[in-house]
This record gives sequence, C-alpha cells and structure tokens, in this order.
Amino acid sequence: MTSNNNTACLDEAKRVAIFGGTHGNEMSGVTLVNLWMKNGSEIQRKQVKTKAFITNPKAVEKCTRYVDTDLNRAFTPENLSAPGGHDLPYEVQRAQEINKMFGPKGSPEAYDVIFDLHNTTSNMGCTLILENSKDHFNLQMMNYIKKAITPASCLVLLNEHPLLKYSTSRSVAKHPVGLEVGPQPQGVLRSNIFEAMRDILKHALDFIELFNEGIEFPPCKVEVFRLLERVDYPRDANGNIIAMVHPNLQDGDWEPLNPGDPMFQTFDGNTIPYQGFGTVYPTFINEAAYYEKQQAFVTTRRETLVASAIRKA
Repeated sequence: MTSNNNTACLDEAKRVAIFGGTHGNEMSGVTLVNLWMKNGSEIQRKQVKTKAFITNPKAVEKCTRYVDTDLNRAFTPENLSAPGGHDLPYEVQRAQEINKMFGPKGSPEAYDVIFDLHNTTSNMGCTLILENSKDHFNLQMMNYIKKAITPASCLVLLNEHPLLKYSTSRSVAKHPVGLEVGPQPQGVLRSNIFEAMRDILKHALDFIELFNEGIEFPPCKVEVFRLLERVDYPRDANGNIIAMVHPNLQDGDWEPLNPGDPMFQTFDGNTIPYQGFGTVYPTFINEAAYYEKQQAFVTTRRETLVASAIRKA
C-alpha cells in the first residue's frame, strides 16, 4: 500500500511476552500460560518471538492474589530502583527481576508488547485495557481484535487517569496491553472465559504478524471507555461497609448509570442513588479483589479515539 505523511512508521514488534499469574488466583491466564510454556506452537508466528511467562509463581502456587503486596502495583520507579535484598517484599523483588528480563522499563531494549492476562469477578465480558490514548499501535491492534471476534464483544477501557493509573507488570513494555475477562470466581476455571481469552490472544498475535509482514493499517476509530472515578462503598465512622451494590446495578457493567439511579442498598433495605452530574458507564462492579482497595466500582465515559494509519518502518 502507498503511505502518506499521516502514516505512523513504527518499529517491528519482534519480542512479545504473555504474562499469566500476575494475580495467582486468576486461573485463565495461569492455565493458558502454563499450557503455552509446555507447547508454544499456538502462540508462535513467523515474524514474532513470543514468550509465555508466569509472573508471580509463589502466588500461583498458593492460588492467592499475591504473597506480600500486589505485583500489578509494584512497578514504580522507587521499587524498581530499590537496593535488592531479601528484606524487600516478594513482589517487589519479583518486579525487579521482571524489569531486568523484559525491560528496563522505558528503555529501547524493553519488550515490544506485553499482554497481561487477568480475570475479574465482575460481569465485564472481554475487556482490553489501554494505557495511552496516543498509542496508535495498540489502538490499531484493539480495532483489529474487536472486528475479528464479531459478533462477540470486546470493549476497551482507557486508563490514563493521572491519579488512578498504577504501575502495572505490563508497563515494562513499549506497548502494554491488559486483558480482563469475566465473570469468573477467583481460583476457578470457566471454559467460556478461558476460550474467550485464548481467542483474543490468537487475533492479537495475528495482527502483530501482519504488521511485521508490512501490511499497512488505515486510520480507524475506536470506541473506548475512559476511566473517570473510583467509587467506594458507603462506610461508618470506623470504616466498616454499611451498604452493598444495589441489585439494579449488580452485573450491570458498561450499562449507563444516570443521576438518581439506584447505586447502593443499605443492610436495612434503603436505596442510595447515584448523584453524579451526568450519565456514566460503571465497570469492575463489586470486584472481589477490590474490597481491600476500598472500591465498589469505577465510572467511565464513552469516547471515540482516532488511530492514525500505521506501517512498519
């Protein structure tokens, strides 16, 4: 294809990693990565070297989210530059090891793409997580995946919120991609969730292969849900939860939440309505792992991003 001045010429994506077990009780990623570590033929492409990797083996062994601290929040500059030693929390030590293997974070030597596989107990379906609205490579990849799995749905959550963005395992890569698939209980495998995750990875790797072969991808529009706000459960003066997610909101991920709509239900049956200024789209509703993070759900707003045409340099 001919290109014009608006086409972004990007480096080939030669080195790709697939992380499973960043949270050791999210079983689809753990099981898929273990499968691919034994036989990686499914994830290999001619133009791409793909490495399957268990990020938090101790947590996987215990089938727990983490051992000392959340690995998916551990890739801060402070942690990555901390003097090594056994007195560091296990996940901080592990973050330093991963940064050496797949990074260093922010450097030209870092892996091109890291897919980090997660399960959620929320009714989110298949959700790709984008960390930078200007990452045209990832936008094009997500557009390709969304089209490839039609009529099945795959939504895009954009988290570049200055206060809510966190230091993920995948942030080591030039193009980090999070994948959340649910609902699935912690420590449990569900075949439909497992296969949906597997299918998305197949199409993602196909996209990278096509890009590396020299295919030019024309400009496209991608609908995303931009992260706005974290909403906690109502609490008493001692910090104890005094209300639950309202039954009208439960399992309503990505559905519009309007001012006045039921949001929480107190233990004595009273309704607490949403009092925001406009319609939002909640997600991660009643996620089991987020009770400790004092989060009942997050709100998002729908946006359309335009990805420029891309081809390999």
